[in-house]
Amino acid sequence: MTKFAHISDVHLGGWKQQPLQDLNLKSFKKAIETCISEKVEFVLIAGDLFDSAYPPIEILKEAFAEFKKLKDSNIPCFIIAGSHDYSVSGKTFLDVLEKAGFCKNVENWEQTEENIILNPTLYKGVAIYGYPGKKSGLEINDLRKIKLNDAPGMFKIFMFHTTLDKAKGNLPIDAIEADKLPKADYYALGHLHIDFQYENFVYPGPIFPNNFQELEDLRFGTFYIVDTESQTPLKKIELKLKDVEVITIEITNAITATEKIIGEIKKRDVEDKIVLLRLKGELENGKHSDIKFIQIEEILKQKKAYFMLKNTHDLKTKEVELEIEVKDTENIESEVIENYSNENPSNFNELIPQLMNVLSLEKQEDEKAVIFENRLLDATKKILGF
Repeated sequence: MTKFAHISDVHLGGWKQQPLQDLNLKSFKKAIETCISEKVEFVLIAGDLFDSAYPPIEILKEAFAEFKKLKDSNIPCFIIAGSHDYSVSGKTFLDVLEKAGFCKNVENWEQTEENIILNPTLYKGVAIYGYPGKKSGLEINDLRKIKLNDAPGMFKIFMFHTTLDKAKGNLPIDAIEADKLPKADYYALGHLHIDFQYENFVYPGPIFPNNFQELEDLRFGTFYIVDTESQTPLKKIELKLKDVEVITIEITNAITATEKIIGEIKKRDVEDKIVLLRLKGELENGKHSDIKFIQIEEILKQKKAYFMLKNTHDLKTKEVELEIEVKDTENIESEVIENYSNENPSNFNELIPQLMNVLSLEKQEDEKAVIFENRLLDATKKILGF
């Protein structure tokens, strides 16, 4: 009856490391190239095309170029907003894509006192319904009220961006119950970065892993091509661009850690690979800064590795117990700082309250992570006089 591509969680602009941002974009380009070569009738993007509602201009230029390829091939694209490219203001660059004629946002509904009625976008015997993902899972209660404005005799696709109860595993989060959703022939989901199928509910996985853990678990991006006339309608497309080499090392001595890490790297074939360096353990000697990551990166460069990401989350230092008697529990922070300053006199102690105030700043709605980080860094530098 129909053949279409189901893509989700592209997150263009999500990586701040340029080599990985380039791979993310190349994965998206490969996905579009595959859609064209496979001659799909249309493409679905189930949310989070961009990592932010306001992506950088360079990301927009690259995205527009790919959508133009679809348009030039007469392949329409139907899209919804995800939790990242959704904006509470209702304004998003998905509107710009639609205005340019590159895609159609299928979010179209009517609100009643009890229900949300979705209206279909019709295309060649297919009725496509869509509802956006929102911040903090706020779409879930809405989805419990969803009804579909029927399109008799048509193949019904319901596209939404959220957590499905059958897919969340043991995560202690709210999720939409599969049996509370209106009937459809295919449910095109996004949001969870997993390759998952339950009956006709499908998560296609991200176009490219979005963080260290995802690179470690997934290794590469995926999406699906769905052919309703095939005996095996779901065809998984793997977007393998670079191999991933995981190096996990337990460290107890930071002074000798660099030599130990380099020794392990020299045993590995890392040429043109993404190297994930995970360090764990409890440091008995030295501190994190004693590990010479610049020297390690130089060795990887000599061995022609593509890029290195490090993770030291599980590398701990022994806790130092501070015996401080607190008399005023109403002003515990001020008293702890005062006691510490008396025990450890330094001009730097005067800056501690200011630094604590800066580090308590919160990320604003729709503020990109890298912008928030730069705002914190600028405020910290101002206090330190840099």
